[in-house]
Amino acid sequence: MWNMFERRLAPTESPWAIAAMTFGSVVLAFLIGAVLFLPFVSNPIDAYVSLFEASLGSMRGLGITLNRAAPLIVIALGTCVAWRAGFGYLGFEGCLTIGAAASAWFALLALDGGLAFIPSILFFAVAICISFGAGGAWAGGVGLFRSRFGGNEVLISLMTNYVAAFIVQYLVSGPMRAPGSLPQTPRLPTETWLPGIIPETRAHAGILIALAATGLVWLLMSRMRLGYELIVTGLNPFAARYGGINVGRRYVLAAFLAGGLGALAGLIEVLGTQHRLLDGLSGGIGFIGIVVALLAKLNPLAVVPTAVLYAALSVGADAVQRSTGAPSSIIFILQSLIVLFVMASDFLRYWTIRLPFKSPGSESGKV
Repeated sequence: MWNMFERRLAPTESPWAIAAMTFGSVVLAFLIGAVLFLPFVSNPIDAYVSLFEASLGSMRGLGITLNRAAPLIVIALGTCVAWRAGFGYLGFEGCLTIGAAASAWFALLALDGGLAFIPSILFFAVAICISFGAGGAWAGGVGLFRSRFGGNEVLISLMTNYVAAFIVQYLVSGPMRAPGSLPQTPRLPTETWLPGIIPETRAHAGILIALAATGLVWLLMSRMRLGYELIVTGLNPFAARYGGINVGRRYVLAAFLAGGLGALAGLIEVLGTQHRLLDGLSGGIGFIGIVVALLAKLNPLAVVPTAVLYAALSVGADAVQRSTGAPSSIIFILQSLIVLFVMASDFLRYWTIRLPFKSPGSESGKV
């Protein structure tokens, strides 16, 4: 009897094979997305051309895409660190909110002239440290609760998202509220805004922060002993403990690093895009960043192109609707298909497909 699937003796670990499966999944999602465009356009390629021309084909669109990708990158990096350490943290919405509040508070000190003497480079360095520390401490508490009391970090981190949102609601409605009726802080001084990096566009230095964080996380997870200990802890905490690794401390460290990276997304949003602290600032970015990390297979280097692709699809959605008349919801369906197929492609790491006939040069018909 012919069986279509046969289990592999060991899962495929080749990075090239994993990259090929991921690329094939994305292509398949775009092909199915093309079918969805057929009732609205005769040639779906025109819709895709409009999509990427709006998001990547012009300097203005490229700037907006990079701005949207930057917070996704740092949150995805935080997810890579936490999840590869076996710490299932889901509180990045809260970390973003706390990081945004911390950076806005520090920037507002400049309104009274208290920071007038600080050079711009030093100001941004201190702002990054304050935001990273605030987010790290916020998430580190969840890691401490897990290591000390064995609490479920998934549920606890989800609940902390609401606590962080309520804290910001209190701040923008009371102590940090600007004169007026809207729950928001005063506009931040222009000296505290992230500088632009591409002339005549909205692109700011947030993408540079994200790229620097990518390099540091890659070094940590691939070239440093501490990263090795985090990965071993995630693979098998019992073996890690037997090997002399303090598993509890590694959970706390992973949570701190993940929270700090998530907080940088808040800094990028406040100092780079919004230029004030608002209620509901996150807008789901924390959860989208987790999706980006999963699409990148928790690989820090793959996070950057994945985040840029996801941001480009979001930016180009309205352009597709204007040029073709197709609803922008098709793009969101396309994003969902990409997530579905990329996650399902892991099946091929554990199973091979057996053809009902022998392929040339193969005795078993396996592919």
